[in-house]
Amino acid sequence: MRIDATELYVAPTVGEGDPLVLIHGGWTDHTTWNALAGPLARSFLVLRYDRRGHSRSARGPVRPTRRRHEDDLAALLETVGPAHLIGTSYGAAIALALAGRRPELVRGVVAHEPPLLGLVPMPEIEALFRGVARQIEAGEPAAATKRFFEAAVLGRGGWGLVPEPVRRAAIGNAQTFVDMLADPGWAGLDVTAAARFPGPVLVTHGDTGPGWLPRLAISVADRIGRPKTLIPGAGHMPHHTHPDAFAAIVAAFVGAQAPRRAA
Repeated sequence: MRIDATELYVAPTVGEGDPLVLIHGGWTDHTTWNALAGPLARSFLVLRYDRRGHSRSARGPVRPTRRRHEDDLAALLETVGPAHLIGTSYGAAIALALAGRRPELVRGVVAHEPPLLGLVPMPEIEALFRGVARQIEAGEPAAATKRFFEAAVLGRGGWGLVPEPVRRAAIGNAQTFVDMLADPGWAGLDVTAAARFPGPVLVTHGDTGPGWLPRLAISVADRIGRPKTLIPGAGHMPHHTHPDAFAAIVAAFVGAQAPRRAA
């Protein structure tokens, strides 16, 4: 798929039914969804893509901002029609923001642990992020990637549990984390617009790994007035560790919700 002279990779669709787009978080790519795509394909037409600058998608002539990632997603949705969005981490932030900005393109959102530190500042986490970015810029992407995943996302020893293809992709995409932090708007959200989005929104979170992620997810859900659901035993990557449970939550929520009227 070509957008403003930049080629974005879109994987072949699987399944049938209402279109559902999976938006990956930082560091990774469309393959991070491999375990979840099958269960979701039982109910939906599933689309996956590599966000700008990740793996098989080009970065473009300038450093991409979150707004650029939102616009890329909007361009994809304009080709398939209004769709349900499932995002994890930074992908969840993109999904929530686009739903507020372009509600005509979005049928509903499930957002897993969006790291919207602009809504709930956490100085220790922000300092960790800056340290990881400096390590990448110093030419140590492998060490920086492991540090990020263990200190910020998975807890000590968690890096060894990440599938090898995902580890490889994360190290290769480390520069995208530096790009993200260089964008002043990466961690913000128009709360009013997100709250007014007329479709269903569910914020999910786990109960394992570093505690800042579920605390932040719960705060985000409360700020935008949306329901939140725990995936028991999961952490920041339920699409890897609990794909069937995550897919069941998505299918049940999307199927049960009627569109809300705009406020």
